[in-house]
Amino acid sequence: MKEVNSIINSIKKGEIKPIYFLCGDEPYYIDQISDYIEANVLSEEEKGFNQMTLYARDTSVEQIVSYAKRFPMMSEKMVIIIKEAQDLSRNIEKLLAYAENPLDSTVLVFCYKYKKLDKRKKISKVLAKNGVVFEGKKLYDNQVPDWISKYLANHKYKITPKATMMLAEFLGTDLSKIKNELSKLTSIIASETEITEKHIEENIGFSKDFNNFELRKAIGTRDVLKSNKIIQHFSHNPKEHPLVMSISILANFFIQILLCHGLTDKSPNNIAKNTGVHPFFVGEYTTAIKNYPMRKVSQIIYYLKIADLKSKGVGATATGTPHKEILKELIFKILH
Repeated sequence: MKEVNSIINSIKKGEIKPIYFLCGDEPYYIDQISDYIEANVLSEEEKGFNQMTLYARDTSVEQIVSYAKRFPMMSEKMVIIIKEAQDLSRNIEKLLAYAENPLDSTVLVFCYKYKKLDKRKKISKVLAKNGVVFEGKKLYDNQVPDWISKYLANHKYKITPKATMMLAEFLGTDLSKIKNELSKLTSIIASETEITEKHIEENIGFSKDFNNFELRKAIGTRDVLKSNKIIQHFSHNPKEHPLVMSISILANFFIQILLCHGLTDKSPNNIAKNTGVHPFFVGEYTTAIKNYPMRKVSQIIYYLKIADLKSKGVGATATGTPHKEILKELIFKILH
């Protein structure tokens, strides 16, 4: 993320702010910045007297301010990191007086996870003026594959498009979880290797043959036998293959096919350009365009909407329709 890199680069240059208020729904970025400050602002010799980590549940804003007003010992800076700072949300306004006139020799870091400041309030404006307010935002599903590719590239690895999509499907949008799994992979696989779906199956346990992207491909080619084998596998492993994920991936697939039908130029390059589909997967879309006329695609999008509602209990029986039955019915309607 550019903003994270910008903050870290400023610290590297010695442009250190007195307050870093790190908030938002994505804790990975918060940890990335706070860990860098914790490891790099002070030398090992300076940390003993001048660096402390506090937990919000064990302290108060008043105590934090009291620590922040102290001067460092035999060091230019003192670093105070407040973990789980969201526990102070009810009293964060009490920080206002200090934030208006912070001590330059103190670096005060708030790790305010899963919450954010109200930008309309004075405390937010003052913190932004005299320090850094960073909001870590969750990635959208379609941003995760690119994040995975860039992370691995930074660590001198390549990854195939299909392997990237498999990881994105299996790991979701939790960047801490994704990073942990990628760290496991890179600790096992030699650097400058191209990571494939086989590596993922062997080291993470995610099947390269039974996943939503193979289901999408089988449906696109109208391969009834393979589609049924995959959904049978899903029914035996519901936790690994939640219905909501299958519906989401298929919905995106058919919405993009509908877009393709509207293109005058249906060449692979133009499809990739206008739909955002990775060139590696364009062949699947050109096949699906031939197999599913526009009217059928519109019907399928309707079926997907109904399946999504049923999965949430809308229009289902009093006891609820099992997810495996919803998926089975959906795939039958798509293929027939």
